[in-house]
Amino acid sequence: MEDSPKTDPSKAGKIHQQLAEDNAPKSGERPDQGKAPAPDNYSSEPNRTHVHAHIPAPEVAGAKYLNPVLAQPPEALTGLKLEAQQRVAAGVTAVIKSMQFSWAEGGVGRGSRALLGLNQKNGFDCSSCAWPDPDEHRSVAEFCENGAKATASDADDKAAGPEFFAKHSLAELSRMTDRDQNNAGRLTHPMVKRPNDNHYSPISWPDAFNIIAKELNDCENPDEAVFYTSGKVPNEPAFLFQLFVRQFGTNNLPDCSNMCHESSGSALSPTLGLGKGSVTLNDLEEAEVILIIGQNPGTNHPRMLSALQKAKRNGAKIISVNPLVEAGLVAFKNPQDFMNPLRALGALLGDGTQLTDVYLQVRVDGDMALLRGIMKHLFEAEDLNPGQVVDHAFVAEFTTGFESFEQNIRNTSWEDIETESGVSRAELLEAANLLAHKQKIVTCWAMGVTQQRKGVETIQEIVNLQLMKGAIGKPGAGTCPVRGHSNVQGDRTMGIWERVSPKFRDALGKEFNFSPPTEDGYDVVEAIKAMRLGKTKVYFGLGGNLLAAGPDTEVIAEAMRRQKLTVYVGTKLNRGHLVTGETSLLLPCFTHVDIDMQKSGHQMTSCENSMGVVSQNKGILVPLAGEMMSEVAIISGMAIATLGDKTNIADWVAMTENYDVIRDHISRVIPGFEEFNRKLREPGGFYLPNGPRERKFTTENGKANFSTTTLDKHTLEEGQLVMMTVRSHDQFNTTIYEYNDRYRGIKGERRVLFMNEKDMADRGLKAKDLIDITSHFKGEERRVEKFVAVPYDIPTGNVCAYFPEANPLIPIGSVAKISNTPTSKYVVVTVVPTAVNNEVRIKAREAMMAE
Repeated sequence: MEDSPKTDPSKAGKIHQQLAEDNAPKSGERPDQGKAPAPDNYSSEPNRTHVHAHIPAPEVAGAKYLNPVLAQPPEALTGLKLEAQQRVAAGVTAVIKSMQFSWAEGGVGRGSRALLGLNQKNGFDCSSCAWPDPDEHRSVAEFCENGAKATASDADDKAAGPEFFAKHSLAELSRMTDRDQNNAGRLTHPMVKRPNDNHYSPISWPDAFNIIAKELNDCENPDEAVFYTSGKVPNEPAFLFQLFVRQFGTNNLPDCSNMCHESSGSALSPTLGLGKGSVTLNDLEEAEVILIIGQNPGTNHPRMLSALQKAKRNGAKIISVNPLVEAGLVAFKNPQDFMNPLRALGALLGDGTQLTDVYLQVRVDGDMALLRGIMKHLFEAEDLNPGQVVDHAFVAEFTTGFESFEQNIRNTSWEDIETESGVSRAELLEAANLLAHKQKIVTCWAMGVTQQRKGVETIQEIVNLQLMKGAIGKPGAGTCPVRGHSNVQGDRTMGIWERVSPKFRDALGKEFNFSPPTEDGYDVVEAIKAMRLGKTKVYFGLGGNLLAAGPDTEVIAEAMRRQKLTVYVGTKLNRGHLVTGETSLLLPCFTHVDIDMQKSGHQMTSCENSMGVVSQNKGILVPLAGEMMSEVAIISGMAIATLGDKTNIADWVAMTENYDVIRDHISRVIPGFEEFNRKLREPGGFYLPNGPRERKFTTENGKANFSTTTLDKHTLEEGQLVMMTVRSHDQFNTTIYEYNDRYRGIKGERRVLFMNEKDMADRGLKAKDLIDITSHFKGEERRVEKFVAVPYDIPTGNVCAYFPEANPLIPIGSVAKISNTPTSKYVVVTVVPTAVNNEVRIKAREAMMAE
């Protein structure tokens, strides 16, 4: 293949950074995965017949005047300071921040003990991201900065009990920032907000269960209730939750997967036969080329940086694709190196390990065009070097659909590729050069891809790339969707899904002697619409914060207010708990770090990480004083009160007293969990079956399927921009730990909009100007006020804001095809100076500049 016009050897991994050859992963080593078929709850085609009604755009900017309880974060600015954008992730600062946050939340003793048990084989699973732990050796500090923050928050020694809620009304609490709500302390007592009341007040657990039972049983049919699940929920309570919901009679089980990796499962199941990734941690370290697309590991999955560093030291090349140049994709200083005398000085004074060899700064929503450009280069290289670029033997033996796919790529014009991706043909060639003669290729992606309009088809193009290279089902190669929350993948495996598969339904019904409902339930978008239209009466949230996580914040708020009962199970206060139905229950539960004592003793639960490993979670801290219950106990209490003699009450009691009983049930219902209790007690847990990892493609035709996708083009009107939403560094999902985003140079503020300097100049804007943002969708507008313009290295025509602050701009009707995932990575907006008195504007801006 021809040389790249931009070859820069200084970007590649340095020779002195390579590990000794005998320290590299041993090629051909694969984990023991058992012989059971791979469990997959993504395989059925959706049957969406429920909610097609149009939901009109709500009043967004004026909503603060319409209801005393704010659904959106307060507009008051907290004092922006702009600092230099960083080019190296982690380092000593990450260590310091981890310790500061841990000790501030839980105290030195409690906080340190929690960190020492985090992600250890005999400890507890991080409640933050789902990145896997090493199979063998684990360091004393097997956690990252964000994991430390999440654990410290869980270990908080402050209590938000009855006295706190007696002091503050819902309206007052809603005027606190999301950070201050989270920092109020752990929820310790069950609370109720009764009709026409504006405070939560204490209630006994039996009375709370009776309220739930009455409202559920008063429904005209079970589909008038919606049961939402957070990805933080471990396997055992997740299994019980879906069991209760299906025994109640509905499949209305929307969950956070619907908003994050639903597009991944929707793309992977029909192409590879399993809606999960196909690599292990060792594969990542053994890869020759790693393509990271639509993901920011430095903030969202920081422990991934250690794996990337090992891959670089083993000689891998890394291609990064992102509209923003993120520090965690540029270079990495491993905090673990500070404990190694041979590396400590270099880690402190050096530039860190340079990660990315080719950085492609794609336009928002331009990833499909970019992937086509890379593959078009590869086909041109194959023409010049027959049999050396495309793995024809693999294609012939294991796949179908190659000819149609190839023609589709070859027929895509370079003009369309460059226009839609925003990346030049020459830059794409640079990436293709790294891939052309390699087969150990891993592609990683996250919500930067899944939340696009064409997220499913873009992931299908990722699969196409892997298949044409034969880069799947072999060591060092495969697909790697990087999941968000700690057990979001496990919850789906446990049956948290609005579309139950026939095999799962039959096995569940046989095990518990009932007939599960067969009709599809509501996913997140459908549930919000149904609630807003008055088709439901009860909302039950097992963890999470749907108000802040979902699109169209004010639509969700109105949907909640129209329920007769809202129930929120949680560990700490969030804004979603404050926007309620006529009656609302706030039920406190244990976290991963809490010791869960039941009749049979100290209980453990389990979680499934991004690479299909199921491992134990056993809390190590005594819970705060109060009346908290485990999620298992809460679900069982609700089930007994609601179902009565329609269920086996003795079994619910037994499952609560000993979680081994739950796992025995799971072992007979879900493939791959045979001997669950024994395997879970093995150090490090066990791998679930994974067909694609072994080149066993359990699709309908038994083959891996190439896809022929359609490339859409941008059609923007003059002055319009495309916005995407992201997290800040001091944030995990909707939980805000602080107002800072140090890698991007943001301190003390979250209401910011990152803009290209040319786009700012075209609108007469300067750094720190106050702006209003309006989104446009099918003739409707939604507007948020008083954001701050920040110049940033982002492609022209694109802007970026944090969620949940920008979520009110995302229309409930704007979803990805097939997956129905809200398009948080494609929102058409216009930006204007804030429409307030100019003198007030100037004073506010001067005050910020002075700070």
